[in-house]
Amino acid sequence: MIKLAVTDEQAAALKQTLLTCNRAADFVSDVAQQSSDRRAFTLHHSVYTQIKLLGLSAQPAVRVIKKVSDAYTARSANLKAGNYGRVGSKRYVSVADTAVHFRPLSAQPFDDRCLSWQLDSSTVSIWTTSGRMKGVPFACAPWQQKLLTDRKGESDLVFRDGNFYLYATVDQPSPTPVVPAKDPVAGWVGVDLGIVNLAVTTDDDPAELDVRWSGGAVTARRKKNLVMRTALQKVGTKSAKRKLKTRRRKEHRFATDINHQLSKTIVAQAQRTDRGIAIEDLSGIRDRVRLAKKQRAQVHSWAYSQLRNFVDYKAEMAGVPVAVINPRNTSRTCSQCGFCDVKNRRSQSVFVCRECGWAGHADHNAALNIAALGHEKYWVAQSTGL
Repeated sequence: MIKLAVTDEQAAALKQTLLTCNRAADFVSDVAQQSSDRRAFTLHHSVYTQIKLLGLSAQPAVRVIKKVSDAYTARSANLKAGNYGRVGSKRYVSVADTAVHFRPLSAQPFDDRCLSWQLDSSTVSIWTTSGRMKGVPFACAPWQQKLLTDRKGESDLVFRDGNFYLYATVDQPSPTPVVPAKDPVAGWVGVDLGIVNLAVTTDDDPAELDVRWSGGAVTARRKKNLVMRTALQKVGTKSAKRKLKTRRRKEHRFATDINHQLSKTIVAQAQRTDRGIAIEDLSGIRDRVRLAKKQRAQVHSWAYSQLRNFVDYKAEMAGVPVAVINPRNTSRTCSQCGFCDVKNRRSQSVFVCRECGWAGHADHNAALNIAALGHEKYWVAQSTGL
């Protein structure tokens, strides 16, 4: 994410560019909604001439058409996956029968013909409806600028909170994961995800679980934000709404930061000890589990999927293999003897095996089981070629 340091005149030109592009996108979307073929190639022949009359040059017009086509592809995938309810339901029909709408200042993609980077002077040259705008300064960290050196492809112009940004995706080759050559259980870092403890690994000391990832400071911060949001929403005054607006991304930034710290720590831990990562799959947890009322806000506000994605891409960059494990019964099974019973888990944190008598922290026990399953799923499959 690169921030543009624009003047008032440049900001006005960029804002008008976004307004024009999204007005054209709405026009293309109306045509696409009535068409059975929503591929960019087909839409191009139907709308190219008309949207150029709206004030777009050739290449920006092509990018607008592709943006609309991609939006319909994403909508079709969501409909097919059941994210808008079952086929024929009221919500499903409403979504399927309504054209995709673009906000007036939605992000707009620019390719290398519309936007170029001058890294030596930290400026960009970008197409606008008022003409080519050259020498627009940008600000970023040195490591970000280094990544842009050999980059080619699209960049998205984004207007957020009164500022303009360029979202530039950089593809980097990942090293080939190396299968750890160690004992089956010791060769994997098991990661148990949860509510009270966001993440517990096999390397954590059960008696001294890191408070950064526990329900202490993290949960307290989230509860504080929740109470403040609720209070401001009840007040409903203009000043309260302004306060809500300034804080609306605070919880998201906080959760993202914690997930980055967690994933970085886990991957570094595995890389340093030449092991793989076995992490449980919590996809659909909100639909699978029954929660106490006080736990619902915690589960629904924490981004477990984001944490998984962070671990995946950081591990790939580090050459660390990742095994995704079905968490079924991992918290009920004794990691020492394998006996499974719901009564083994005496409380949230206490695990006592009814068969062999072994006792330990419940989350740490689950992490050990996940590590063993990682060996079973990944190591054995690799060694047997299955």
